[in-house]
Amino acid sequence: MVSKLEQLKAMTVVVADTGDIGSIRAFKPTDCTTNPTLILKAAQMPAYAGIVDEALAWGRTQAGDPATVAAAVADRLAVSFGAELTAIVPGRVSTEVDADLSFDTAATVAKARAIIAAYAARGIGRDRILIKIAATWEGIRAAEILQREGIDCNLTLLFSLVQAAACAEAGAFLISPFVGRILDWHVKAEGRSFGPEEDPGVLSVRRIYAYYKRHGHPTVVMGASFRSVGEIEALAGCDRLTIAPALLETLAADTGPLPRKLDAAASAAVGADRLDTSEPAFRFALNEDAMATEKLAEGIRQFARDLRSLRDMITTRLAAA
Repeated sequence: MVSKLEQLKAMTVVVADTGDIGSIRAFKPTDCTTNPTLILKAAQMPAYAGIVDEALAWGRTQAGDPATVAAAVADRLAVSFGAELTAIVPGRVSTEVDADLSFDTAATVAKARAIIAAYAARGIGRDRILIKIAATWEGIRAAEILQREGIDCNLTLLFSLVQAAACAEAGAFLISPFVGRILDWHVKAEGRSFGPEEDPGVLSVRRIYAYYKRHGHPTVVMGASFRSVGEIEALAGCDRLTIAPALLETLAADTGPLPRKLDAAASAAVGADRLDTSEPAFRFALNEDAMATEKLAEGIRQFARDLRSLRDMITTRLAAA
């Protein structure tokens, strides 16, 4: 019998949402994506001590104050994990720009260029990497610049149709709408549970997918941040889905049928009218959406906090040498 994971791979590009190299080898996704939270977790796993030790040894050769050196080592770690991942997956690896740069277009562009240069120094071309950027107004403008330079971007922390529309207008290669975090907000706000077909996160991705197909946007829709297999099954047929190892394992163990839920032609027929993505309209629409506003801010804070924790761990390790 064919597993649901294999059925899903036949209609959707499956991406591993993890920095765990062992899990990626086991489930054989096309792409993989990381973030500061996943890098922090992986950096504390004994299996990857060698990668961490190499970055720390490099850091001890660098001049500068401890905070600057720790930040440089954190950057090196992210690229080191990414380089390992490019040797396993046939497609792209997403590497995230620092969350604390989410409202600084110029700094985001500079960091993205530095990440691409660091990969190039290891013989890894930009065609294997996606630069992951928070979908703030400033982040979207950075992606617009980078895309013109041939640096493909993954716009993350995306919770609303207006964010998705602006990303497409900017020429972003890919967006990552966060299904589970949208659900979390509505469960808390409404005090009830949701089945997959009424799940607000699932419905958000379906609206975005339909909007893109109606208006001919080539930007890839990659659902992310899943809370259950039901959410994944409800988006079967989406361009891409990035899935955590535990849910990949569940899909691999299930041999039940998996029907396609998203179809480009059918979705195009129900897509919304084109949105105004000018800066005033974007900011007002985002402000009107309490869920998107709150989850975007919360996500940036979480990733920034985990990045600080990673840098603090590095600082402690460097000082102990």
